[in-house]
Amino acid sequence: MRVVLASQSAPRRAMLAAAGVPFEAVSAGVDEDSAKAALLADGFGARDMADALAELKAIKVSSGDGQALVLGCDSVVALEDGSMLDKPRDRAEAAEHLRRLSGKRHELVSAAVMAEGGRPVWRVVDRARMHVRPLSDAFIESYLDLEWPEIAWCVGCYRIEGPGAQLFSRIEGSQFTVLGLPLLPVLDYLRVRGVMTS
Repeated sequence: MRVVLASQSAPRRAMLAAAGVPFEAVSAGVDEDSAKAALLADGFGARDMADALAELKAIKVSSGDGQALVLGCDSVVALEDGSMLDKPRDRAEAAEHLRRLSGKRHELVSAAVMAEGGRPVWRVVDRARMHVRPLSDAFIESYLDLEWPEIAWCVGCYRIEGPGAQLFSRIEGSQFTVLGLPLLPVLDYLRVRGVMTS
């Protein structure tokens, strides 16, 4: 069975490739801003938001490709006050996000949904607790000099596989989850489906 990743995310593609998963990657073609606005209006929290967006992407691609097992993914950053951060619109907003995260803990929620024939057949949601050390304005500016605009697509404004590791004093949870894909449960499901050998 073919596996299709409904994402062009470089970290997600790299994780699947490094794990030896045979897959194709396509853009999900989902209007995420509109979908998020509708889900927020319906009162969705971080966990359900990540799950619903991952499902939306998987179903959208799966509906047009009935011969594939389609993997949709999404990640949401939830602050301690219950609010959620989105991807920054520009460098100034990225700096503001980093100031909001500075010296605090937040949760990064990553969801993965498999769809087949236009319907979800499997899902997992995982969380990582991210402890951000106090960040000076000077550090934030030098960090953005180094990482902007590459982190424009990153919720939370960090790539922990690079300089973003400097933002944290501690991370509790799977690095795969932080990178945007709960990889180990996905691999388990692919073995169940016979895509990967047991």
